Amino acid sequence: MENTLSTKRQRALRELRTLLLLSGPIIAAQISQSTMGFIDTVMAGRVSSVDLAAVAMGSSIWHPVFLFMLGILMAVTPSVAQLHGAGAREEIGHHVRQALLLGGVLSLAIIPVLRHAGPVLAWMNVDPVAAPKTLAYLNGISWGMPAIAGFFVLRHFSEGLSCSKPSMMVGLLALPLNATTNYVLIYGKLGLPAMGGPGCGWATALTLWFMFLVMLVIVRRGIVYQASRLFGALPRPDWQEIVQILRLGLPIGLSLFVEASIFAVIALLIGSLGADIVAAHQICLSFATLVFMVPMSIASAISIRVGWALGHGDIPLAKRAGYTGIALNACIALCTSTLCFLFPEPVAAIYTDNPQVRQLAVSLLTLGALFQVSDAIQVSTSGALRGYKDTRVPMFLLIFAYWGIGLPIGYSLGLTTLWGAPMGARGFWIGLIAGLTCAAVLLSLRLVRVSRKFRRRSSGSNWNLPNPDPSMLSPQ
Repeated sequence: MENTLSTKRQRALRELRTLLLLSGPIIAAQISQSTMGFIDTVMAGRVSSVDLAAVAMGSSIWHPVFLFMLGILMAVTPSVAQLHGAGAREEIGHHVRQALLLGGVLSLAIIPVLRHAGPVLAWMNVDPVAAPKTLAYLNGISWGMPAIAGFFVLRHFSEGLSCSKPSMMVGLLALPLNATTNYVLIYGKLGLPAMGGPGCGWATALTLWFMFLVMLVIVRRGIVYQASRLFGALPRPDWQEIVQILRLGLPIGLSLFVEASIFAVIALLIGSLGADIVAAHQICLSFATLVFMVPMSIASAISIRVGWALGHGDIPLAKRAGYTGIALNACIALCTSTLCFLFPEPVAAIYTDNPQVRQLAVSLLTLGALFQVSDAIQVSTSGALRGYKDTRVPMFLLIFAYWGIGLPIGYSLGLTTLWGAPMGARGFWIGLIAGLTCAAVLLSLRLVRVSRKFRRRSSGSNWNLPNPDPSMLSPQ
């Protein structure tokens, strides 16, 4: 019995080490990309409040649309991971070529949406002074949509092969380029006219093309990618494969869109409560988003490991990878939430020196501490379920948790007298905690059911896998 426990502990520790090695570069890549948005905000804010508002409003429009496209293309990771585990070399290249075609079509469809966002700005009651700059910002960033689609397909291809370092390298190289092009275009250097906030859009588009081209060179020349023969044939549409990508990716894209939209709706609902409350809410949300980069990156590593294990036919490893990753994310979230709960004042002080805003932010940050644990568990279980290629049911569970539980509770607590005196922004954060906790529980139950189903299938005659190629069986 003791030997069995020792063996299980050793396997769990090995899996923990693998997840950390795999997720480390992904975390660095995510943070570098988030830093680009921070640089845009700071530089635009130094021009004027109108330019800052233009960038903020433009981001609130293009980010949900981008996340929807990104979610669809995230289907590449578990698919490549399973094919990699099964040793299906040429199938990987074919799958990625179809994903590139799909990404190109989606990005071209997004471009006119961004360039003709005037009715959306009018519906959002955007300041007429800021609206033209917002449209100019969106026009600039729209030129980068094909590049970002191509970059993320190649990134997910690489990560599906358990190669996460290239995305980190590209992100770190792009960061100084983004800052430099922002400086040149926003402030009008090197003989160019000063564009103000809209310059951020053009700088981001140039940076996205740089990221795509560098990633393309890496994939073209990297030895580990050669077996997939990505460039071995012209990309002709395979509608059956594209439908499979959409079947797996659309629920992911809708889930990300639903999650992003609920935060946008909450921001609009509390807009009537005053500038100080809105600022405090934004501080708490900004900090939670920054902390969320870690569990989100580990969730990507979980998806890769689960997918690889399933492709290899190792069902116990898939289960172990999922639960080890969830436990890791829960532990990290407990640490960060404890620090946030104990020391909210220093966190708020980083963002503002306004005493009233800081006090309001502190009260929200204590709630945000509870928010982090549930958020880490739900994103971990989502990552594990993606590895199993189970995305449709989790999408409905998330919609129910966010819009059926979180938002109604938040609205009733924050703006109505149903439960007593309106709690304002605190009520909405309590609603978010309730919604995310519900999502974490429902997705965990779903993961248990799916993993048991795969375990039963592995012992029957329905589980048929290609004979693995030995050179493809271990993560890079």
